[in-house]
Amino acid sequence: MLFRNLTLFRFPLSLREALETLPERLPEHALRPLGPLELSTRGFVSPFGRGDEMLSHRVGDCLLLNLGGEDKILPAAVVNQALNEKLDAIREQEGRSPGGRERKRMKDEVLTDLLPRAFARPSRIAAYLDLSLGWLVVDSSSRKNAEAVVSAIREALGSFPALPVNAESSPRAIMTGWIGGEPMPDAFMLGDECELRDPVDAGAIVKCRRQELDSDEVREHLKVGKQCFHLGLVFAERLSFVLGEDMVIRKLKFLETATESLEKDDRQSLEAEIDATFALMSGELRVLLERLETEFSLSSADA
Repeated sequence: MLFRNLTLFRFPLSLREALETLPERLPEHALRPLGPLELSTRGFVSPFGRGDEMLSHRVGDCLLLNLGGEDKILPAAVVNQALNEKLDAIREQEGRSPGGRERKRMKDEVLTDLLPRAFARPSRIAAYLDLSLGWLVVDSSSRKNAEAVVSAIREALGSFPALPVNAESSPRAIMTGWIGGEPMPDAFMLGDECELRDPVDAGAIVKCRRQELDSDEVREHLKVGKQCFHLGLVFAERLSFVLGEDMVIRKLKFLETATESLEKDDRQSLEAEIDATFALMSGELRVLLERLETEFSLSSADA
């Protein structure tokens, strides 16, 4: 359950009292079965897997959640084929072509006929709330998926004014400076991946992988005006990741120095394993996020 991508939100610390009641509100917003004529449904599911009734898990001040979903798989090609068959039948039997309103009504009829027979695709999005520092951390690089988690928490609480993390200092300028030779902050090291772009519309894009980023080859791109939009970093020799100018963390890996304690312990239950993994992950990320907050002047929701 170690997260692989992080989309970050801040929420006011004044919400802590309301968020303390979230676990008892979740059963009313649990994932329900998808109805025969529904395209999708969303709701909370257990972090411990199918069949478990617990819809959250808390370690210290961090609350782990899982938002589940089901989406009907109904390809446009299938809908269009069924609609065209109906249109062809009308042309043959009545010698006319249906107009726009009739075509729309017929398409709705096709959807109503096909939906009960369509397969449902399940999905899961993990997230956790750091109640003491005001972070919502969603395991997704998709803003749409992350916003779905925010919306689900808001629906459960009635109000949840969480905001996407905002950097008052330009991440692009800071990361470009690091590649260009400016001193790295303590505990940070360059990784081996970056994406450089010419900031003008339709400008050139250079993607580097398995590359020494402090090399002359990379810096030549900076000299002609390219800027860093994504940068691979290593933090404290415990975490590696790619940081985007949108402050989304991608390709997050917990290095062996961070996970060796998990490998040594012999746990007898799934709950104990999740408890230990979540405690380690939230602790490591708390340190990282505090440093990113300092280096990039991240604003809080209370500001």
